[in-house]
Amino acid sequence: MTVQASSGNNKRIAKNTLLLYFRMIFMMAVSLYTSRVVLNTLGVEDFGIYNVIGGVVAMFSVISGGLSAAISRYITFELGQGNTAKLKSVFSSSVTIQIGLALLIFVLAEIGGVWFLNEKMNLPESRIGAANWVLQCSILTFMVNLISVPYNAAIIAHERMQAFAYISIIEVVLKLLIVYILVIFSFDKLKLYGILLLAVACVIRIAYGIYCKRNFKECTYHFTFNKALLKEMMGFAGWNFIGNCASILSTQGVNILLNIFFGPTVNAARGVAVQVQNAVLQFSQNFQTALNPQITKNYAKGDREAMYKLIIRSSRFSFFLLFFLSLPIFLMTQEVLELWLKRVPDYSAVFLKISLMIVTVDAMVNPLMVAATATGHVRHYQTIVGGVVMLITPVAYVALKLGAAPPAVFVVHFIVCVVAAIARIYILKSLIGLSVRNYMTQVGKNLLMVILVGVPLPLSLYYFVTPDNFLRMVSLGVVCMLSVAMAVYSVGMDVNEKKFVTDQFVKKFNCKK
Repeated sequence: MTVQASSGNNKRIAKNTLLLYFRMIFMMAVSLYTSRVVLNTLGVEDFGIYNVIGGVVAMFSVISGGLSAAISRYITFELGQGNTAKLKSVFSSSVTIQIGLALLIFVLAEIGGVWFLNEKMNLPESRIGAANWVLQCSILTFMVNLISVPYNAAIIAHERMQAFAYISIIEVVLKLLIVYILVIFSFDKLKLYGILLLAVACVIRIAYGIYCKRNFKECTYHFTFNKALLKEMMGFAGWNFIGNCASILSTQGVNILLNIFFGPTVNAARGVAVQVQNAVLQFSQNFQTALNPQITKNYAKGDREAMYKLIIRSSRFSFFLLFFLSLPIFLMTQEVLELWLKRVPDYSAVFLKISLMIVTVDAMVNPLMVAATATGHVRHYQTIVGGVVMLITPVAYVALKLGAAPPAVFVVHFIVCVVAAIARIYILKSLIGLSVRNYMTQVGKNLLMVILVGVPLPLSLYYFVTPDNFLRMVSLGVVCMLSVAMAVYSVGMDVNEKKFVTDQFVKKFNCKK
């Protein structure tokens, strides 16, 4: 790769990252506000019911998840190779496949989902009717989102992240409207919430479809059933099925376990933790979304060295971004939740603390999964990693059966994630030739140093500074972020990264002068 090309890619990544952050901050602010209003409007019980029903529907993504990953990979790969004819075929075939899957999942959800909801779940008898309404709306919402996958994959492959920023404005306005309608209408709040979220999903699906059709020539759908391509994609997706099963079981499976053993109020606590966790995770995901197409395209072009550098850099900075935000929330979890919500469900704070640890580990090693997916050879990767992650639900079940408290399932999840992360590193060595030594020294060593340098000062202030008020929270939050930022710059970055940051500051300063 030439210096000029590399510089162009870096600028594109930086621009796309900024656009995604604009989108994220906008949506996060609205999401946190609407979550608070929805929790208070629905009540803890109905909020928990909605979250666990969403989990039941999400279980059916075990069927679609592998193909969704395959679609994203194949569209990005063909774009990287510049094969326009193949790209058009992949897109149309992908839409056909997703429509077929949506219909299949509809049938299965109507049979299996309805039975499970009414026969196995721990729900108040008075809310069974409303819960069935929500189930139907959730199934239809899931189908709409499923058909949107090829369109979203095309946007990411073309690195047109501004589309997400623009359409997010529509989504945010509609979600604010949902909150307003929930407050003013006397109709059953839980039923109404499910119906309104379905309506928003349909509007956003149409918006993405219009954008893609107008901007990308391959996104004009024609019924296509390419047997050879379908066989190739199914072979890829087949092994991804294992990883997808593991992911679903480790999240929604655990959610359902909590419902069976403890009821919907504990699901509400998990829902609150997940809201904050996802808000923090988006900082890392936006960076990765901008970077991931470059990893796949470098593999398609045969530029392994550029691919290795992107993997290592993405791993380090994904951790840094999450650690930057997670540390103040981790230290002041209860205070943050009380400030955000009027009513904090029991176990929310401890759920959130452990969840932040889990997503930090997962985000750090996510670039390894992207690299494995780029090769198209995922059998070895998914068999081992998926097999390890699948242990979460059965081990959590045994722990709960033996009388463990609800947080035990999150502890199990964290331990298994650490083991899976180590496995990923060694698998990538055999799959793409990634040096374990380089990864551990350039990622693991740097992360450890950032923790050792960045944590002591905020931790000392948290335990020794009083009084406990809003000003203390703000001050401690600022100290946490400054301490982590200084640690990242001093011991977390290499020489080139420090030079880039310094040059940018100097450039901005000179421009202002």
